[in-house]
Amino acid sequence: MTTKTMRAAAATRFGGIEVLDVVEMPLPEPGPGQVRVRVRAAGIQPFDLAVRAGWTPPYGAVTFPQPLGNEFAGVIDAVGEQVTGIAPGAEVLGFSVLNAQAEYVVVPADAVTPKPPEMPWEVAGGFTAGTQTATLALDQLDIKLGDTLLVHAAAGSVGTAAVQLAQLRGARVIGTASAANQDYLRSLGATPVIYGDTLAAQLTDLVPNGVDAVLDGAGGVALDLSLTLVSEPRQIVTLVDHDRAADLGVQLVNGTRSAERLGRLAKLYAEGRLRFPVRRAYPMHQIQDAHREVETGHGSGKVVLTLD
Repeated sequence: MTTKTMRAAAATRFGGIEVLDVVEMPLPEPGPGQVRVRVRAAGIQPFDLAVRAGWTPPYGAVTFPQPLGNEFAGVIDAVGEQVTGIAPGAEVLGFSVLNAQAEYVVVPADAVTPKPPEMPWEVAGGFTAGTQTATLALDQLDIKLGDTLLVHAAAGSVGTAAVQLAQLRGARVIGTASAANQDYLRSLGATPVIYGDTLAAQLTDLVPNGVDAVLDGAGGVALDLSLTLVSEPRQIVTLVDHDRAADLGVQLVNGTRSAERLGRLAKLYAEGRLRFPVRRAYPMHQIQDAHREVETGHGSGKVVLTLD
């Protein structure tokens, strides 16, 4: 009997961009409570770069060749036993720990939600991580009407979502980004501030009494400066400075993703209340180029992989 196979964009070992390749792998089969999705698009994010370089995520074992990616969109291809309410042919977006950057991915049935018709595949493929991370962080910071939130790296996927979602809660948002992304932040409704030597002076002029909370996607100097702008460190959530968080007393993102939350966020997109631009979509065979672009840390919007 011939084993069915699929193509996957995978790390063949730990290392740099050169370890990435498109490989043939066995086609995964859904077990009880699981669904198999024919992936149309998958997001690429710093998480994937960290795994490729040697980091093992808390809930995922790395075995080579290892398909990367933890967010995807596609069409339900098969369902396992005990799965109800979803059938082959349904268009969905969802999340996993790894394995999303492949032609097929198997996940629990409660890790997917219907894709709105208004949402293009490329947007859907990269939508999950940034929007859910932003929501979890805003919940931890208890962002509400009248608050002032400072978002570092506001032009990235998490920052883009956080800027808009905080404003939907009634907050004022200040966003830091490179000079090239200032107009982009204005288009999202944020007050933009340019990274660099004058950052502290700019923020002092804008918020002489400090801010209510900070979502830090930059780390380093930006995080150090943020500590001077809040009344206590726990009013900061950092997405990047994990090693320093405990010593500084700042928070990391807590909580888990959920299909219910993802569905609510997708509805906001469908209603035109949440923008989520894609910077560039790469075909699977250009996986190295896609990682290279994410590594630069520049530009606005999401980088995604397409698997048509």
